[in-house]
Amino acid sequence: MRQIVLASALAFFASAVIAADAQYGTPEEAKAMLEKAVVALKADKGKALVMFTMGEAGFKDRDLYPYCGGPDGYFTAHPTLIGRSLKNLKDKNGKPLGEEVYARAREGDIAMVWYVWPRPGQSDPVEKVAFVTRVGDQVCAVGYYK
Repeated sequence: MRQIVLASALAFFASAVIAADAQYGTPEEAKAMLEKAVVALKADKGKALVMFTMGEAGFKDRDLYPYCGGPDGYFTAHPTLIGRSLKNLKDKNGKPLGEEVYARAREGDIAMVWYVWPRPGQSDPVEKVAFVTRVGDQVCAVGYYK
């Protein structure tokens, strides 16, 4: 009987840890979403940017979402920052995040940019990593929280 209780308790705690981890996107999921976003942009840029902003067609998954900036440096896709400058964006420690995103983004390549940013709905900044790329005149990224 003691072994059954112990096994049940271990199973419960293991499922709680998995559930807690599942509330946030993983690096693999973030990179896969960016790859999916590249395909969508190449197929129909205008439609893709709207889907990214609205979180449609799987482009919003927990804390993962793509965001893009155009050649002028302004967000062309983002859940809340449309009309603001991506290129001039700084992280919560003052790091010129937007400049680095634009500098690292290359067509056909996925680079990484590290910064600090609050999780959606929270105020305390945490480490975040964005996968970034360029598709035509768009610089796009999907970030995950560490």
